[in-house]
Amino acid sequence: MRPPRPPRDDKRPNRQRPGTDRPVKSHPPKGRPRKAAAEGEGASADKPLRAKSPSASARDARRAADHALRTGKPRATPRPKDGVAKAGTTGTPARDARPRRGAARLERAAVPARPATPVAPGEGDRIAKLLARAGIASRREIERMIAEGRIAIGEEVVETPATILKSLAGVTVDGKPVAAPEPTRLFRFHKPNGVLTTERDPRGRATIYDRLPRGLPRLVPVGRLDLNTEGLLLLTTDGGLKRQLELPATGVERSYRARVFGEVSQAMLEDLIEGVEIEGVRYGSIDANLERRTGRNAWVEMKLKEGKNREVRRVLEYLGLQVSRLIRTSYGPFRLGDLPVGAVDEVLQHELVAFRKTLK
Repeated sequence: MRPPRPPRDDKRPNRQRPGTDRPVKSHPPKGRPRKAAAEGEGASADKPLRAKSPSASARDARRAADHALRTGKPRATPRPKDGVAKAGTTGTPARDARPRRGAARLERAAVPARPATPVAPGEGDRIAKLLARAGIASRREIERMIAEGRIAIGEEVVETPATILKSLAGVTVDGKPVAAPEPTRLFRFHKPNGVLTTERDPRGRATIYDRLPRGLPRLVPVGRLDLNTEGLLLLTTDGGLKRQLELPATGVERSYRARVFGEVSQAMLEDLIEGVEIEGVRYGSIDANLERRTGRNAWVEMKLKEGKNREVRRVLEYLGLQVSRLIRTSYGPFRLGDLPVGAVDEVLQHELVAFRKTLK
C-alpha cells in the first residue's frame, strides 16, 4: 500500500476519497471567469470607452423615428453614464424637432384683445371652426385640445367645442393669444405616385407632407388622391374653403386622364353620361372621351363633379378595363399644366377671390 501524497502548496489541502488514498480532482469553475470589478484586480482604469459604430447610430435613429411616428412624441435620448457622452449618438431626429404647425400664429399675436363673449347660434361660428380657420390645428385636434383644457377665453377654460364666437379676441391656446386669421391661401401641388394624402401614416409610408417644402403655412388637402394616383392636389389654409370645394352640391368639376388596357370604344364611354350604379353605389354623370388608342392600350379623359372614393378606377374597372396610370389634370379652373412632379406654387390672390365668387 502506497503512502498518501503530500498536500499541495496552495491554501486548500488535497482532499481524498473516503476509503481510498486517491485525491479528489479539483475542477475549475464552469462558465466564463468573472471580470475584476475593482481597480487593481486586473481591470484597466485607463481603458477608453468604445465608440458606437455608424450602423448602430443609424439603427438608434431609425428606432427613435419609428417611436415618434407611433406615439407622436420624440423618443428620450438616454443619459450617458458617468458623465461621459457616447460617440455616435444622434439624439432626436430632425423631423421631430420641427416646430408644431400653427405655433407661429400664436407667437405673432401682440397685446391680448378684450375677451370675446360667447353668442347664440347663428350669430357666429364654433370655436373649433374659427381656430381651424386661423391655422392652429385641424378641428379634430382642436376638440382634443379643448378636452385637455388647453384653450381658454380670457381666464375661463373652454369646456365644449360647441362654444359659439364672433371672433377669436381673447382666445388663448396653452396660454398664448391667438393671432387674427390671415386671408385664405390656395396652393397647387403636383402629387407624385406612391405618396399618401394624409398627415401621418401608422405604417411609416411617405405622405404629401414629407414632400412639401419647408416654410409653408399649415395646409389641408382639398379632397384626396389615392396612393397610386398622381397629379393636381389643391392645398389650402382655410378648412371652410376645403369643405366647400369637396361638396358635390358645389359642382366643381374635376378632370382626369387614365391609361387603360382592354377593349374600349367611344360608345361605351358615352353611356357614362347618364351615370352608373356599381354594387349599390350610385355614381353621377361622367363625361368620358377616348383620346387615343394603340392596340389594346388607350388613354381616356374623364370629367366629373363628384369625389367619391376611387370613383374613376371603379367605373373603368366596371367597364372591364385595367387602369395602369391615373392623373388628375384639373380641379375647377386650376390646372396641373407643366408644374413639375413634387413642386408646389400658390394661386394668385385675385384669382382665388374671383373663383370664390362663382361658388354656389
